[in-house]
Amino acid sequence: MKRALSAAERMRLHRQRRRRGMRSFTILLHVTEIEALVRKGFLVPECRADPDAIQAAVHDFLYSALDGGA
Repeated sequence: MKRALSAAERMRLHRQRRRRGMRSFTILLHVTEIEALVRKGFLVPECRADPDAIQAAVHDFLYSALDGGA
């Protein structure tokens, strides 16, 4: 189980990510999009309901699509 972060810790992490050029967005995914991540090999079937695994799969998919997979 994850421990709750204090507001100061969340802000420190937010600023650290911003300095590294990272931005945070909330997106809605349809179940068919999650299934497509599984079919394309970005997500293992057992992790369909795991938000952290889905986040990593979306990141990997975007990296592959935008970077050309190189």
